[in-house]
Amino acid sequence: MAKPGLSAAVLLLLLGFLSVSSVNADPLLSAPLNVTIRELEVNSAVVTWEILEGDPVIGFAITQQKKDVRMLRFIQEVNTTTRSCALWDLDEDTEYIVHVQSISMGGSSPPSQPVLFRTPKESEKMASKSPDEVTMEEFGQAAQLRAGELIIIVVVLIMWAGVIALFCRQYDIIKDNEPNNNKDKAKNSSECSTPEHPQGGLLRTNV
Repeated sequence: MAKPGLSAAVLLLLLGFLSVSSVNADPLLSAPLNVTIRELEVNSAVVTWEILEGDPVIGFAITQQKKDVRMLRFIQEVNTTTRSCALWDLDEDTEYIVHVQSISMGGSSPPSQPVLFRTPKESEKMASKSPDEVTMEEFGQAAQLRAGELIIIVVVLIMWAGVIALFCRQYDIIKDNEPNNNKDKAKNSSECSTPEHPQGGLLRTNV
């Protein structure tokens, strides 16, 4: 015959197990719908989903697993109404399985239908990128390069303008001094010339 104390302990453990189960699962909460993988990259992806209208959802829980690998990644967020989550640090060319659960004050919903996706290879991603496709980062870099080139061009033009202005100024100074130099040369040449005889002959000294 079982002791009364032992029976009471078993009853308490059973009640505790039932209470924990009721917290961990909410039978009135529906599983998320239309779980979709978007923005698939080599090392990241975004999972989105929908919920039934009227479900008292306060958060979500995501289970991420590599196919044929038991290791799991569990992501949980509460006090949020978002319907998407970024998956990061993924391996390229790898298959993953994702489940999504809704969370309410009473617990969590059943998991959604599993979604299987595969990350692309780096070479495939580069090959699929159109030559005319320009990302925002590349556009910003191109804009910075163009701005730098314009600044260099403007600086060079200003320097050339300064050189031309200086040359014109020096040329004007030289041109203004040129008549005075001609007069001085003419004066010096007249002073150094031999005086002529009034009759056209040279003066000679008789010995």
